[in-house]
Amino acid sequence: MLKKEFIFKKIGQGLLHVIFWCAVLLFFTYFFGIGSNNFDDTLVYSLFLMPITISLTYVCIYALIPNYLITKRYFHFILYSIYTLIISAYLVMVSIFFSLIYLSNFEYSHMNPITGNILFVMTSIYLVTFIVSAFKLMKLNNIASKKTKTLETKILETQLKLKEQELKYLKMQIHPHFLFNTLNTMYGFALKKADETPEMILKLSNLLDYLLYQVDKPFVPLTDEINHIKDYISLEQLRFNDTLEINLSDDSCSENMEIAPMLFLPFVENSFKHGKIKNGKLTIDIAFKCKNNSIHFSIKNSHSKTDAIQSGIGLDNIKKRLELLYKNQYDINIIENNHFFEVQLKLSLINA
Repeated sequence: MLKKEFIFKKIGQGLLHVIFWCAVLLFFTYFFGIGSNNFDDTLVYSLFLMPITISLTYVCIYALIPNYLITKRYFHFILYSIYTLIISAYLVMVSIFFSLIYLSNFEYSHMNPITGNILFVMTSIYLVTFIVSAFKLMKLNNIASKKTKTLETKILETQLKLKEQELKYLKMQIHPHFLFNTLNTMYGFALKKADETPEMILKLSNLLDYLLYQVDKPFVPLTDEINHIKDYISLEQLRFNDTLEINLSDDSCSENMEIAPMLFLPFVENSFKHGKIKNGKLTIDIAFKCKNNSIHFSIKNSHSKTDAIQSGIGLDNIKKRLELLYKNQYDINIIENNHFFEVQLKLSLINA
């Protein structure tokens, strides 16, 4: 089937070429017949010029333009164009000599004035060549533009797929990391047969639902993220008892604001994991400040610089996710000293 289509396509192209050159022959016959009453001689002369015109045109559109001009080999293009010009000029002179010998019987006065003027003859031939070459150049440029657009589209699609795969990989790292810490806490309470265990199971159930199902959504309400942070804090409060002092402020945040899921929770988890109990307390301050389409998030925990803090999977992944999801839309600042470890994140929700 494809072979037949290819054959029909080639036949169609061949017919178009034949029709075009017939039109050129009529043009030459009319142009060179101005001032002459002998139509047959003009037609013969035009027929003699056709091989020169066809050869010159095909050399330009199938050799010079695609092989040298399009590939930006300008020196070779100019050089071979000069060669082509010299050869074509020689052949035009031969055509005039042919007209003088065979059509005018060596009588210059019997020649059509136009056919004896090399400038007019060459102008007519080069005009045809120039027009055809211009269309060929436009066609090649269109093909190149389409290939460039196709290539750009494929590159963008590949980049998008890579980003999606990287995001999935980051989420896969967050899941076991978060679950391990949370289940560890619950396991300790189960061993103690504490009365708070049912409450822990309920909060953990909510967190698991968020972690396993909601996290696959591109965006979730900011209030959902904050509520699950509160559930996580409640679980940790049961574990730390009186050794935890935590403050969370989120009064200014609207329910209409949406963020990527699990964006802030790893910061909170990191504070509990790497925070230092000082003076009998692990102190954590969390604040969400929302204004227009921007979120200012800060989290600060008590810390001792003598203990080498490990950012772990949480902080590393959140930085990568921020770069993938909010490129040029965020600003993160980490402050560390002998007393506290603080993360300040400003997020601009352009599409909010």
